[in-house]
Amino acid sequence: MNKEYLQHDYYTDIITFDYSENERVAGEMYISHDRVLDNAKNLNISELDELHRVIIHGVLHLCGYKDKTKKDEILMRLAEDKALKMRPLPLLGL
Repeated sequence: MNKEYLQHDYYTDIITFDYSENERVAGEMYISHDRVLDNAKNLNISELDELHRVIIHGVLHLCGYKDKTKKDEILMRLAEDKALKMRPLPLLGL
Protein backbone atom coordinates (compact mmCIF):
# COMPACT_ATOMS: atom_id res chain seq x y z
CA MET A 1 0.00 0.00 0.00
CA ASN A 2 2.85 2.33 0.80
CA LYS A 3 4.29 1.94 -2.70
CA GLU A 4 0.97 1.82 -4.50
CA TYR A 5 -0.76 4.82 -2.93
CA LEU A 6 2.04 6.97 -1.52
CA GLN A 7 4.97 6.07 -3.77
CA HIS A 8 7.09 5.35 -0.66
CA ASP A 9 9.51 2.45 -0.92
CA TYR A 10 9.92 1.69 2.77
CA TYR A 11 8.08 -0.05 5.57
CA THR A 12 5.76 1.92 7.81
CA ASP A 13 3.64 1.13 10.85
CA ILE A 14 0.54 3.03 9.75
CA ILE A 15 -0.87 4.54 6.59
CA THR A 16 -3.60 7.13 7.07
CA PHE A 17 -5.90 8.35 4.32
CA ASP A 18 -7.51 11.61 5.39
CA TYR A 19 -11.03 12.24 4.09
CA SER A 20 -11.83 14.99 6.60
CA GLU A 21 -13.94 17.90 5.41
CA ASN A 22 -14.76 21.11 7.23
CA GLU A 23 -15.21 20.06 10.86
CA ARG A 24 -15.90 16.39 10.12
CA VAL A 25 -12.94 14.12 10.87
CA ALA A 26 -12.93 11.06 8.63
CA GLY A 27 -10.43 8.70 7.13
CA GLU A 28 -8.99 5.22 6.90
CA MET A 29 -6.03 3.85 8.83
CA TYR A 30 -4.11 0.73 7.88
CA ILE A 31 -1.79 -0.65 10.56
CA SER A 32 1.06 -3.05 9.92
CA HIS A 33 0.99 -5.54 12.78
CA ASP A 34 4.50 -6.70 11.86
CA ARG A 35 5.86 -3.13 12.14
CA VAL A 36 4.09 -2.63 15.49
CA LEU A 37 5.68 -5.82 16.84
CA ASP A 38 9.13 -4.82 15.53
CA ASN A 39 8.80 -1.28 16.90
CA ALA A 40 7.74 -2.55 20.32
CA LYS A 41 10.68 -4.92 20.46
CA ASN A 42 13.17 -2.27 19.29
CA LEU A 43 11.81 0.32 21.72
CA ASN A 44 11.58 -2.20 24.57
CA ILE A 45 7.92 -1.39 25.22
CA SER A 46 4.78 -3.50 25.22
CA GLU A 47 3.06 -4.32 21.96
CA LEU A 48 -0.15 -2.77 23.30
CA ASP A 49 1.61 0.50 24.15
CA GLU A 50 3.09 0.64 20.65
CA LEU A 51 -0.27 -0.16 19.06
CA HIS A 52 -1.86 2.66 21.05
CA ARG A 53 0.86 5.06 19.90
CA VAL A 54 0.38 4.07 16.27
CA ILE A 55 -3.40 4.50 16.47
CA ILE A 56 -2.99 7.89 18.12
CA HIS A 57 -0.47 8.84 15.42
CA GLY A 58 -3.04 8.05 12.72
CA VAL A 59 -5.80 9.97 14.49
CA LEU A 60 -3.50 12.98 14.86
CA HIS A 61 -2.92 12.90 11.09
CA LEU A 62 -6.70 13.04 10.66
CA CYS A 63 -6.72 16.07 12.97
CA GLY A 64 -4.20 17.90 10.80
CA TYR A 65 -0.86 17.00 12.35
CA LYS A 66 2.03 16.40 9.97
CA ASP A 67 5.39 14.71 10.49
CA LYS A 68 7.46 15.34 7.36
CA THR A 69 9.70 18.07 8.82
CA LYS A 70 11.74 17.81 12.02
CA LYS A 71 9.63 20.55 13.65
CA ASP A 72 6.36 18.79 12.70
CA GLU A 73 7.73 15.46 13.89
CA ILE A 74 8.53 16.96 17.31
CA LEU A 75 5.01 18.44 17.57
CA MET A 76 3.53 15.07 16.57
CA ARG A 77 5.56 13.23 19.24
CA LEU A 78 4.49 15.73 21.91
CA ALA A 79 0.83 15.27 20.95
CA GLU A 80 1.26 11.47 20.94
CA ASP A 81 2.81 11.55 24.41
CA LYS A 82 0.03 13.79 25.72
CA ALA A 83 -2.67 11.48 24.32
CA LEU A 84 -0.93 8.37 25.65
CA LYS A 85 -0.94 9.85 29.15
CA MET A 86 -4.71 10.29 28.90
CA ARG A 87 -5.36 6.55 28.53
CA PRO A 88 -7.27 5.08 31.44
CA LEU A 89 -5.37 2.69 33.67
CA PRO A 90 -6.12 -0.96 32.92
CA LEU A 91 -8.57 -2.67 35.23
CA LEU A 92 -6.74 -5.03 37.54
CA GLY A 93 -7.80 -8.64 37.61
CA LEU A 94 -9.47 -8.66 34.19
